[in-house]
Amino acid sequence: MTSTRTTTQHDKPADPTDEIRAAPRLLERWGLADPQLLADTFSSRLWKVCLPDGTPAVIKDLKPIDDIADELRGGDYLAWRQGVAAVRLLDRDGYSMLLEHAGERMLAHEVSETGDDHATLIAAELMAELYSPSATPFPSELQPIRQRFAALFERADSDRATGICSAYVEAAVLADRLFDDTRRIRGLHGDLHHENIMLSPRGWLVIDPVGIVGDIGFGAANMFYDPADRDDLCLDPRRTAFMAEAFRKTLQEDPRRLLDQAYAYGCLSAAWNAGADDREGEERDLAIAAVIGQVRDDDF
Repeated sequence: MTSTRTTTQHDKPADPTDEIRAAPRLLERWGLADPQLLADTFSSRLWKVCLPDGTPAVIKDLKPIDDIADELRGGDYLAWRQGVAAVRLLDRDGYSMLLEHAGERMLAHEVSETGDDHATLIAAELMAELYSPSATPFPSELQPIRQRFAALFERADSDRATGICSAYVEAAVLADRLFDDTRRIRGLHGDLHHENIMLSPRGWLVIDPVGIVGDIGFGAANMFYDPADRDDLCLDPRRTAFMAEAFRKTLQEDPRRLLDQAYAYGCLSAAWNAGADDREGEERDLAIAAVIGQVRDDDF
């Protein structure tokens, strides 16, 4: 979903003249060397650095954006996962994080080079590990999923007040029912897509979590809407059904429930896009949600 996508190091070419902007205080504090600017995004600056033993790592230096709470919760999520299916948070200092380097190959590369079905199976296996139960309680900072859906409920209320029976109204009713029937609460990534699943020396790992708490199936919902530049895939009913079946197997979840969660999550993203005056993004989310709803009704 475009509304929550975190810009990655692959989105904007680095300017070599900016490499010296890595905060000297952090380099000294963590004993780092050889800073190389990877990206300067809307939310952060990223530098590849070397740890004292020569191992590559990444500094993520957050900017004071409106959504900085998402970024900070993401750090809490990584600290909690302790490297299980996720990049390791090595240290943090205020708005700066020192992270394990997760490699250069994204799951999006698998889509284009080995096929979307293969990439879906990788994601399915990774989510099973990422959302496996933890003996450590969730960080209190993680956002409850009902709060995450505030924009959807607000839009649905507005539509009801004007007599509009919209997809937003349907999705809000569905989300409310799903929240009241929560079955397996997990700490969820919150914005999982093909550009923040990376192939590292340790295997496939996630980066850039948002950090929410909710039913396990919501952790897969965003995948149905991605890659963002492949509407030929996202609007394909066969692909939607394949994803639902793959996620059913690894997450041990009812596929119809997974599709309900994906439908509601897509309408949430559409509400975010509408609030940002991104009509194209809103229409895309609603079109994919309609396919998801049709597959749910026809195939499951």
